[in-house]
Amino acid sequence: MMGPWLQTLPGLLRHTVRFFLPADCAACGSQLTDDPVPLFCAACWSTITPLALSRCSQCDRPLPSPIALTYSPAHRCHHCTVRPPAYDKAWTLYPYLPPLQDAICLFKYRGKVSLAKSLGQLMLAALPVAVEIDLVIPVPLHPSRLREREFNQSLLLADQVAKPLGRPLSFTNLVRTAPSEPQSTLSRKERMKNLRRAFAVRRPESIARKRVLLIDDVLTTGTTVNECAKVLRTAGAEAVFVLTLARTVESSVIPDRILAQRANGLREVVQDRKSTRLNS
Repeated sequence: MMGPWLQTLPGLLRHTVRFFLPADCAACGSQLTDDPVPLFCAACWSTITPLALSRCSQCDRPLPSPIALTYSPAHRCHHCTVRPPAYDKAWTLYPYLPPLQDAICLFKYRGKVSLAKSLGQLMLAALPVAVEIDLVIPVPLHPSRLREREFNQSLLLADQVAKPLGRPLSFTNLVRTAPSEPQSTLSRKERMKNLRRAFAVRRPESIARKRVLLIDDVLTTGTTVNECAKVLRTAGAEAVFVLTLARTVESSVIPDRILAQRANGLREVVQDRKSTRLNS
């Protein structure tokens, strides 16, 4: 059994390293000490909270009003009713807002892969009631993008999720066969055209009759995960579920009080840290 001194060792090591190599929180700018999350202070990280809005029963899109679920708990949004997605159910856990947005950008575009464990823990902490799955698969990158970035952020997150769930991780079967423009730069119509026939399954027999959990970092329009789900279903998957760390949310469905609370929380963190520096 691990002794008390061994349990405190990681914190002591972080404190020592940051004494000789000072670093500031990427969100509030305060100096880090023994905060357990790389690049972020514990106070800022604690402001990251799961989406608590009423959401579509299939794509998890936040609904403008909770009344929609009062008499119909399985209510689907207009988009899912008119054009049902290829996946069975999506869970999009957190709003894509700072400081989580800052963390994802550092992780994805600045190569701060040390954040993978902390981001994965956020996913596990907000994971809904366990769904029966056989396989975990990350959304793949095209080889050219993978060479440029040197890692697949969705694979690193999928690895953090698959291990605690005790499910195998498959990261070479679903592949991206065609390079494409970054989805974040395109309109919804362009996104759909951009990803058409962009994915393939190498070994359909290993997907047949399997219940797949598809992992990605951020869901915007859902076009990427939907195209992946299409090829997985065509390969014979029994069901496809989607799990993303965050999703972009229209400002119209985020209550002003939530934004105000988040801003006030970060403001209090900065003020507290300033006071501590002045009094020390």
